[in-house]
Amino acid sequence: MNVYDASRMADVLAPLGYVSADEMTGADLVILNTCHIREKAAEKVYSELGRLKLEKDARKSSESPMRIAVGGCVAQAEGQEILRRAPYVDLVFGPQTYHRLALMLNEFESHGKPVVDTEFPADDKFDQLPDAGKVEGASAFLTVQEGCDKFCTFCVVPYTRGSEFSRPVDPVMREARLLVGKGAREISLLGQNVNAYHGINEQADGTQTEWTLGRLIRELAEIDGVERIRYTTSYPAEVDEDLIEAHRDVPELMPYLHLPVQSGADKVLKAMNRRHTSGDYKDIVARLRIAQPDLALSSDFIVGFPGESDADFEETMALVRDVEFVQAYSFKYSPRPGTPAADMTDQVPEHIKSLRLQKLQAELSRQQIAFNQSCIGRSLPVLFDRRGSRSGQLVGRSPYMQSVHVDLPDSYLGEMMTVKIDEAKPSSLTGVVVEKIDRVSQMLRQEAVT
Repeated sequence: MNVYDASRMADVLAPLGYVSADEMTGADLVILNTCHIREKAAEKVYSELGRLKLEKDARKSSESPMRIAVGGCVAQAEGQEILRRAPYVDLVFGPQTYHRLALMLNEFESHGKPVVDTEFPADDKFDQLPDAGKVEGASAFLTVQEGCDKFCTFCVVPYTRGSEFSRPVDPVMREARLLVGKGAREISLLGQNVNAYHGINEQADGTQTEWTLGRLIRELAEIDGVERIRYTTSYPAEVDEDLIEAHRDVPELMPYLHLPVQSGADKVLKAMNRRHTSGDYKDIVARLRIAQPDLALSSDFIVGFPGESDADFEETMALVRDVEFVQAYSFKYSPRPGTPAADMTDQVPEHIKSLRLQKLQAELSRQQIAFNQSCIGRSLPVLFDRRGSRSGQLVGRSPYMQSVHVDLPDSYLGEMMTVKIDEAKPSSLTGVVVEKIDRVSQMLRQEAVT
């Protein structure tokens, strides 16, 4: 979502004559678009600001002084504290106000004083944003939902992104068509709780209906040129039958799902204020795999949550072994100021967190490597969206989100190719091209599957 927001900031600034710079050195305006989920990420902001100060001071008397802005969730959460710790920052704004960037810059230039805008405006920021600009590569992000009403006890999102909001259907469909028209072949739908999407659809007779994420995915798949659809991040309790059936019925919907569980212990899940049990989670996974037997799962895990015992942690390990994941993000619990979990008294010692994380990650890594190795010999459709680390190499994504490295010239960027996998590494695959998949043959294959 931060990548999407950053691209939209560039769209807002384009009418003012700003273009993206490859490096911070020499830039007229540097924006740090920030995340507040983990303490380490927030502290990196201040470390980066310290380095930027040196560059700004060096250009203070030049004809093109540097302006520094901090946006995103750290800005939303800390506001004036950023100016206290880094008084040389010029703009501070939250994720709900970046559509007003031009006004903020004008106010700063007019008055010469730092501008802080961390309100939750009543107007829909998406209505105020210009059309999306250039699409980088063949994949594009599209935010359809923002905010969270779940209030997990470890999470700052409800306080930094606000309450849940679903974009209306018409602007979502319009933006998707625009992205496809600019070269996107894959659309990734974004939201803090993306499967909580309930967008209003205005019908021709003036009546309104409410669309679920499953319904939206079905309609997006009908857009000429949409060949792949993904969505993230999902909340287990919001997985409904409509979404499960979309995994069964829509060939454009990739067989990969990121479904954060956080813990396998019901006691810990309750303390986290998660609205599912470990049994609920496994039941949802079973229903999804019946609908789409080829489904690959990834997840999020927090170890060392306050009150987590050795037995609780072993329940998490048991869930991991039972469900099996092709990829996962796992972290030691990090107290976030202002969240209920930060004030819990039964904090787990750091060394125990580290031992548990090491054990969990070893199992998750084993599962990821095993899945990658199971792909050897398979022919997978790969959408190439970026250059590799060496000349003459491109990297694309398999249906399961694996990075696939192939020797190909740059002219194949944005193309879909069938690749026979001949080598599996811990976090990527390599292979050779079998055939090119053009849009016509892709459509014929999808019709045959349907």
